[in-house]
Amino acid sequence: MSAQRVIALLGRRDEPTDAVEEYCRHLSEALATHGFQLDIRRVPWNEHGWAASLDGLRLQAEAWRGTWVLVQYTALAWSARGFPARIFRVFRVLRQAGARIAIVFHDVEPFPGTRLIDRVRRRLQLGAMEDAAAFSDCNVFTIATDHISWIGQSDTINESFFIPVGANLPLPFPPQDHDELHSPPAIGVYSITGSGAGDSETRTIIAAVRFASQRLGKLRLLVFGRHAEVREVALREALRDLPIELQVEGVIDESELANRFAASDGLPVIALQGKETAPPITEAGVVLVSGPLGDAALQTYLGEALVRVLSENDYRRQLARRSRAAQEKYFSWQAIAARYAEFLQNVK
Repeated sequence: MSAQRVIALLGRRDEPTDAVEEYCRHLSEALATHGFQLDIRRVPWNEHGWAASLDGLRLQAEAWRGTWVLVQYTALAWSARGFPARIFRVFRVLRQAGARIAIVFHDVEPFPGTRLIDRVRRRLQLGAMEDAAAFSDCNVFTIATDHISWIGQSDTINESFFIPVGANLPLPFPPQDHDELHSPPAIGVYSITGSGAGDSETRTIIAAVRFASQRLGKLRLLVFGRHAEVREVALREALRDLPIELQVEGVIDESELANRFAASDGLPVIALQGKETAPPITEAGVVLVSGPLGDAALQTYLGEALVRVLSENDYRRQLARRSRAAQEKYFSWQAIAARYAEFLQNVK
C-alpha cells in the first residue's frame, strides 16, 4: 500500500537556521512510520516576489486536490516585518486547487511591544490568525488552546488540535549520567533572544550564575545557539572574577547540538513561567520561576533554583526521571507523529 501524501508548506527561509523547516523534516521522518509521505514545499516570496511565487504554487497545487496541506504559520515567514496579510493569497490558491488546509500555528500569540507600530502589528496579527483559523479545514496549535488569549474570543474557529513541539534534534539523544554531576557542574543555556530583549536575558543569566557560583564554587557555563556569540563579551566581563569556565558558541549543527546538551547537567530545566506555560510541559522535570526579566527577586529565585538542582542529588534525579518520561510520552517525534496521524486520518 502506498503512503498517503501530505504537504508541509513553508514561507520564507529563516537565517541562519530555520527551526520550522527542521521541525517539518523530523516530522516527515516520524510520519513515514504511520504510512504518510510528508513533502516539504516553500512559497519563496522574498526571493522571487509574490506574483511569481503564487504562480509557482498554483502549478504545484494542481496535483494536491484532496491532499492535506499543512501551512506552517509564523508571522515573519509570511511578511518581512510581521504583517502577514498576504498569506490569504496562499489560502485562496490552495482552496481553488481543492486541497485540504490545516494551519500549524508556531506563533500562537501576536508580537509584544508598546510603540504605535507594535500595536498596529499586533492588531493585524490577531485578525490574521483568527481569520486563518476560521478559513482552514483544521488547525494545529503548539500551545494548549485554553492558554491562547484570542481563542476564547472567537466562535468561528474550525476544528483544532493541540500537538506539543518536540526538540529539533536527532534521536536517540546521547546518554546523560545524572547519578553524578559533571566536574565541575555544567549549566547549559540554549540561545539568547536578539536585540533589546537579549540584554535583559543576559543580565538575568549572569546574576543567576553568579549567585550559584558564590555558593557552590567552580562551575562550567555552556552558552550556545542563536545570538550566543553576540553576548560573549558581556558574559566574560561580568563573570571574570568567579571560578566559572565559560564556553560560548553560536549556531551549530544539530548533531553537535545534542552533544552540547549531553555535556551539561541539563535534563532538569530551570525556566521562566509565562502565560502560555501549561501541561504537558509542567509534567516534565521543569523548575518554573515567575517574574519580569531584570527583576532582582527573579534573579535570586533563579539562582536558588540552580543551587538546589546542582547540590541535591535526589532532587536532580527526580527531575531527570520526569523529563525522560515526558519526552517519551509527549515530546518525542514518535508521539508527535502519532497525534498528527490521528487528525490526518480522522478529520472529515
